[in-house]
Amino acid sequence: MVEVAHVAGVGIGTVYRHFPTKDDLVAAHAIDRFARLADYARQALVENDPAAAFEGYLHRAGELQASDRALVEIMCGCEQVTAAAVERAGLLELTHQMLTRAQERGEIRPDLETEDIPLLMRGLGATTTHPAGFTGRDSWRRFLALILEGMRIGASELPPR
Repeated sequence: MVEVAHVAGVGIGTVYRHFPTKDDLVAAHAIDRFARLADYARQALVENDPAAAFEGYLHRAGELQASDRALVEIMCGCEQVTAAAVERAGLLELTHQMLTRAQERGEIRPDLETEDIPLLMRGLGATTTHPAGFTGRDSWRRFLALILEGMRIGASELPPR
C-alpha cells in the first residue's frame, strides 16, 4: 500500500481512506478494468461487421491485459473478485451478444460458447505475462491471432466440455 501511495503521489492515509484493505484495492481495480472491457464490448455491438467488431474487441482486451499485469493476476488468481466484477459490468452477457452476432453471420464457428471467451482471454494473459517470459512485449498478438484463427469457420470440431 505504501508503494501504491507513492506511485499515486498521495499519502498512505489517503490510500487507506479509499481502500481500507488490499482486497478493497484489488476489487476496485477489477471493477474499473471490467467496466472498461464492457465499454469496449458496447462499442463493438454497434459496429456493422460483427466478426470484425468481435475480433477488434478481443484485440482491445488483449492490449489492456498486456499493459496491466495486475489485471491478469486478478483474472488468474482472484476468481471471486473477477466473477463479481464481470457480473457487475454485465460482461458475460455483452460477450454473448457479440459472439452470437458474429456466429449468425456465419463468420465464427457455431460451436464456440460464450464461456469459452473468458477462459481463452485468461489463458492469453497468463501466457504472455508468465515470468519465464516470451520474446517481445507484443507476443500476445501472435497468441491472439492463433486463438482467433481457431474461432473461425472451418477450424476442427471442438471436443465436448
